[in-house]
Amino acid sequence: MMIRKLCIPTLVAMRVLAIDPGFDRMGIAVVEGDPSKPKLVWSACVEPERGEPQERLATVFASVSRAFSSYTPDILAIETLFFSANRKTALGVAEARGAVLAAAGAARLAVRQYSPQEVKLAVTGYGGATKEAMIRMIPRIITLPIRTRRDDEYDAIALGIAALANRYPQPTK
Repeated sequence: MMIRKLCIPTLVAMRVLAIDPGFDRMGIAVVEGDPSKPKLVWSACVEPERGEPQERLATVFASVSRAFSSYTPDILAIETLFFSANRKTALGVAEARGAVLAAAGAARLAVRQYSPQEVKLAVTGYGGATKEAMIRMIPRIITLPIRTRRDDEYDAIALGIAALANRYPQPTK
């Protein structure tokens, strides 16, 4: 009689820096763990001061670079660009997204991109969920310290949850 061992791969905890890019406000979060038990390490909403575009984008780049060095993530999760009717807003988001990707490239950090529908699906189970439904679901998935958060920060936390739920093989450093 032959006995076979069944090998079940175990997931190694992963640390994700998740960013909801924006020119006026940028949500940023560090989420770690595995899909069944994510943990929020840190989150914030970065609001660059009004001024010249290059100064605002420098603030975005510096904030992301500081997060890389402070939290040493395994990957960066970022939302794919969503085109809205407001071209000025879309252009600013695209520029901020470029600053985030440049910071990731400088740090040699792997980047994973998720559409808004993929994030909503990972958090609520429905890709067409409203933002309000997603915000209500996040505290049921992950423990959040009690404080006021902006939508951008919730979006970043949701991106981190989506990245853990849609894991790629652990990147090598």
